[in-house]
Amino acid sequence: MFPHTSTLLCQSPLPHCTQQGGGASSVGFFNGPRIRQPGPVTELDGGPSGDFFTVLCVAQGFTEDQWMNAHAFSLLRPWLLASSAAPGDNDRSDVDGSVVSMVSATSSSSRLLAPRERLREKSFLYAQRLIEQSDRKALKRADSELQKACLVEAVLILDQVCLEDVSQVFRAFPAVKALYGRLSPELGAARVLLAVAQFYLNHGETAAVDCEPVWRLVFGRLPAELFNDPHLAHSLLRFTRLHLHHLQPRVVQYTQAFPNLLKFLAWDSPAVLEDFVDLLPSLVTPGTAVELLHSLLDLPCLSAAGGRAQLSLEAFRSPAHRGLFLFLLRAEAGSGDTIARLATLHRLLAEAADWPRVVQAAQAVPVLLHVYFNAVVANEKLLSQLVSVLLERSSLLFNIPTFIKEIHRVLSFHLLRFCKLRPSLVVDQSHELLEFAGTTANAFSKEAVFTDVVWLLGEVLSGGSDPRCSVELITSCFESLEAVLFEVTSSAPPPGEEPVAPRVITSLMSALAKLASRSHDLIPRVSLFLSKLRAAARGGAVVWSREEDLVAIVTRGEELCSLLRLPGVAQSVLTPPPRGPRWHRDLNVAPSLQLRALSGLALLH
Repeated sequence: MFPHTSTLLCQSPLPHCTQQGGGASSVGFFNGPRIRQPGPVTELDGGPSGDFFTVLCVAQGFTEDQWMNAHAFSLLRPWLLASSAAPGDNDRSDVDGSVVSMVSATSSSSRLLAPRERLREKSFLYAQRLIEQSDRKALKRADSELQKACLVEAVLILDQVCLEDVSQVFRAFPAVKALYGRLSPELGAARVLLAVAQFYLNHGETAAVDCEPVWRLVFGRLPAELFNDPHLAHSLLRFTRLHLHHLQPRVVQYTQAFPNLLKFLAWDSPAVLEDFVDLLPSLVTPGTAVELLHSLLDLPCLSAAGGRAQLSLEAFRSPAHRGLFLFLLRAEAGSGDTIARLATLHRLLAEAADWPRVVQAAQAVPVLLHVYFNAVVANEKLLSQLVSVLLERSSLLFNIPTFIKEIHRVLSFHLLRFCKLRPSLVVDQSHELLEFAGTTANAFSKEAVFTDVVWLLGEVLSGGSDPRCSVELITSCFESLEAVLFEVTSSAPPPGEEPVAPRVITSLMSALAKLASRSHDLIPRVSLFLSKLRAAARGGAVVWSREEDLVAIVTRGEELCSLLRLPGVAQSVLTPPPRGPRWHRDLNVAPSLQLRALSGLALLH
């Protein structure tokens, strides 16, 4: 079947049939209809077409074989792909090897080739002819678009032919290189340039040519200048996904270009989010990971800057703020992880917080953060850098309330996950974690992150989990958390903030009790503090919006005080060994049940 069909296809795009088909009728001014004699077909610029009819030839009527020529061209590349994947040999047993090596020079000798070889030869000549024809300037805009579409197909046909027969690379490269040189100065033929990039990717190493200018165009100028073109966004991201296994190891510009690629996401995140879910892990490298995280968190700002509101445009022109926008709109990575004046940038772009495009970009960030963190979780050295970034950026987010809340939830989840997988991170980053947990304002504005940081400090800081965890570190942590608990329970919340959540209070109480159980000198201090807090809550000095919140805090205080009366028991309950009892390992078993049971035992003494 394949040899027969290949033979038929070879017969269609032949170098003949250059006369117009049928008698084209025209009407004179004073007389009736008259029949014009068929004339020669022309090129798109009106010039004579020569002796080779292609789909880029123009005529008022077409012959049957000319129509067949066009139909054959539409099937050519799919059939090349199908025939290359078909089992069996190339049916060349009846053709002498020396003849096969000679026939590629002329089309007349190609009939000596086996069907698949003939198909490749005819396809090569046809595609080469289309590239030559594209040098002519079309008279109509529709014809110009036809030229571009045919060029894409022609370059892809040459690419497929060269994949099947590597000896054709040196024969094809001059035409493709000349085409790139002609089209690259202007970006109107971006889809053709992507096809050329595919050819360079597959055959540039074989031909030993410098591909860097091509990649600077594909990942540099194209997204930087045409980020708002939905067709280019789809084509470029699809090209990247299809060739990712080649781009990662060969093209350095790919991973360095993520600030440019994110512009597609900032402009129309719903349309390209699925592409970025697939591509994002390939952009995470030790050299780009931290900068990429900052860029993802700043995606709503990038979307706002791309919209260019009047205020942001004026700010962009201001010498004092121009540097902020130049960094945000940079084309490649490597100029720094982030900027020092993010709060100023957020203020300049504040008017865009409710723009639909900005809101859509903000909604995409949590999804991408999950993908990002899943990609870095295996790199322990990288995780150590990211902990401090997570804590820092929890305070520096674009002011969209739902965005901030959702990002805090995602950051909290993965911070907890990282430290559970690598408990040594808590000691490595103890200074940053203590600084964050020791800042009272964080208890009000970052409840999710703050609560999990407090839990980590109370859960992990023990000599049993890490020998570097000294008594001095435990005491320092205890004093910081004690001061925060005292402040949040004895003073009014900052202006504009809600009262601190009961979950924050109970997490601080539990963390203090855990730390005291590992340094018994601290037990009197925490017992006295918890007793005073319990008395203040019962006396109405501490007010929460719901009665059940007050009951929960008082109950937790009583449980912890009772447990600390038996230091040995408290240590076994509050300091889990590496493989401790089931209630330490099974999240489905509530620790409060054990606390209440042991509290009852303590009250008997």
